[in-house]
Amino acid sequence: MHSEIKFGTDGWRGVIAKDFTFENISVVALATANQFLNDLDNNPTLKNLVYVGYDRRFLGKEFAERVASILANKDLNVCLYNQDVPTPMVSFDVKKNGAVGGIVITASHNPARFSGFKIKMSTGASASKEYTSKIEQRLKSIQEVDRSLCENKGNFKIIPPSEGYVDFIKNTIDLDKLKSVSGTVVVDPMYGTGNGYVEKLLSGKKLKVKTIRGIRDVSFGGMNPEPMMPQLTPLCEEVVSEKAIMGLATDGDADRVGAVDEKGNYINTHKILAMLLYYLVEKKKMSGSVVVTFSQSVLVKKMAAKYGLKIYEVPIGFKYIAEYMLKEDILIGGEEANGIGSKLCFVPDRDGIFNSLLLFEAINSFGMKPSELITKLQNEFGAFYYDRVDLHISSPQMGKEFIEKVKTNPPKEVNGLKVKEVKDLDGTKLIFEDESWLLFRGSGTEPLLRIYSEALSQKNVKSNLEFGEKFFKEMSSFVSC
Repeated sequence: MHSEIKFGTDGWRGVIAKDFTFENISVVALATANQFLNDLDNNPTLKNLVYVGYDRRFLGKEFAERVASILANKDLNVCLYNQDVPTPMVSFDVKKNGAVGGIVITASHNPARFSGFKIKMSTGASASKEYTSKIEQRLKSIQEVDRSLCENKGNFKIIPPSEGYVDFIKNTIDLDKLKSVSGTVVVDPMYGTGNGYVEKLLSGKKLKVKTIRGIRDVSFGGMNPEPMMPQLTPLCEEVVSEKAIMGLATDGDADRVGAVDEKGNYINTHKILAMLLYYLVEKKKMSGSVVVTFSQSVLVKKMAAKYGLKIYEVPIGFKYIAEYMLKEDILIGGEEANGIGSKLCFVPDRDGIFNSLLLFEAINSFGMKPSELITKLQNEFGAFYYDRVDLHISSPQMGKEFIEKVKTNPPKEVNGLKVKEVKDLDGTKLIFEDESWLLFRGSGTEPLLRIYSEALSQKNVKSNLEFGEKFFKEMSSFVSC
């Protein structure tokens, strides 16, 4: 089976008990251990230290213990957390303590049947494509893992959640000011490992914080733990019921952020990124370049242009943003799938907990309700609407074939708008004459065809997505299931 192991957008993921087995994870752990040892040989500034974390998924702890055993038996000094922890915490500890790397057993926002293996490099950032390619090469030479390497010999250290990570947030966000706000904030960790962090950081004074879906549920209530609609419907309803200021959500491993305004309306990532950029420039007086993935908003590009900020567009996946954050002065970067990182973050990576608090701070700084700040941005830079649909397909290869067909034979117009340009940075993107667009892209971790659209009205977004689905069925010789 291990010959089929491939790293996707952020790590290797597979279906538990089918692809993601103890045998396969042992092989990946050994290949990663060998790569870490190679890194130590070539970089004497790195410490022989690896952090291993896990989320709340089925067998997460047991998988993490297997990984820790293999790494420790390869003479790496391993710290395994004594409970599930947010992925950003592992990233923080790796960088803060000069570790050679980290591993998190998580499938992030994917369905409950999946688990995953995320690698954090010494910078705290997710492993680059170049780095995971090295591990894939090492996998080819491993037929099986010696059982003695898999034995838990108690030669790794068990540690509690990082106090340093929490202290960093306390020292970066003006929590005292936020705690003094009158009203209620509803927090939704979506049954994931982010439970308790935002609530504890905001509680203690005037502000009331209510948590929903905080317990561990390995099925995530039957929904993907992805902080977007329709998964955030319970949060929308709770915000309205509580007459709350807003709702804040994190995904399964708490590296992604979601939000709901005071009216119970979902705030998509495009708007969150725009709100944070507006805050950093207008209130914090910060500067730097902006990095967006291929599916990000026209709105953010217009904002960057007005502020005279250089903007980079990269393939989808935060690791591509992180590459720029490691080599250039980046103010903020964001992907469509709820992942955001900024100059204020300690690590060049996503952090749903930190960004939840930063977003609340941003909105509070303008003295507006969330919907009012969004209206202000739209009045100043233009109103753009966005949505996405995911079509289940038989295999990732089928999605690739369809996307190539769109690239080589694109439609001349969509819903009366001429196709002005076709881009293929990551998938195939049709750009129309009014700056709106339609993107077809395969998921990097699941057998899904994602169809994205941004337009000048919600009606046009819906029409574009309907066109995309129909176009897929017409051009494909395979059927969505």
